Amino acid sequence: MAVQINPSILSADFSRLAEEAKAVEGADWLHVDVMDNHFVPNLTLGVPIVESLSRATDIPLDCHLMIEDADRWAPQYVEAGAGSVTFHAEAAAAPVRLAREIRAKGARASMALKPATPIEPYEDLLPELDMLLIMTVEPGFGGQSFLDIMLPKIRRTRELISKHGLELWLQVDGGVSAATIERCAEAGADVFVAGSAVYGADDPAAAVRMLRNQAQEKTATAAWACGH
Repeated sequence: MAVQINPSILSADFSRLAEEAKAVEGADWLHVDVMDNHFVPNLTLGVPIVESLSRATDIPLDCHLMIEDADRWAPQYVEAGAGSVTFHAEAAAAPVRLAREIRAKGARASMALKPATPIEPYEDLLPELDMLLIMTVEPGFGGQSFLDIMLPKIRRTRELISKHGLELWLQVDGGVSAATIERCAEAGADVFVAGSAVYGADDPAAAVRMLRNQAQEKTATAAWACGH
């Protein structure tokens, strides 16, 4: 399974986004957190910034929508240039229809779950998705501490993916750092969003390489990967 590192621009300097995108060359995706101050208590950026970013970098954009009325807004982020769009299960009225619409427009469809939202009710939806995001902090703010209580949920999700034989990426977001990424990889994650661990480093590109190496080494010996 290929490990992917997605730096989060939520931790970047918003006045220099084009330069900050270039600072993480070598990353697999650039993670863009979209917050509306309703679904989560914070306000970040929207469609116009995503359009600008898509023109400023060759790194594909992974847009994480922490917004209400995802069914209405998510397709617009595909049109703005996102290569992957993540909507929250808690904010989607018709998640299967929405995932199919995102895919039909040419992007990867992903669904996110807040820490308190269980994976099991969504088992039958997994074939409709390209990625599932397990939040390892409460969404809304960067720089939070990793919630270790999410590790069993990551393991259960990986077991469901394996049970159905799906080529589904399993992403984690929140508190991912050199101190936590190996635990996430061992539990079953293969896509890692890292904000302050990358943009808070003296050399963001080197931080991406270090995190990738850690995750790859742990994945190589993880039970879930060895039996895949």
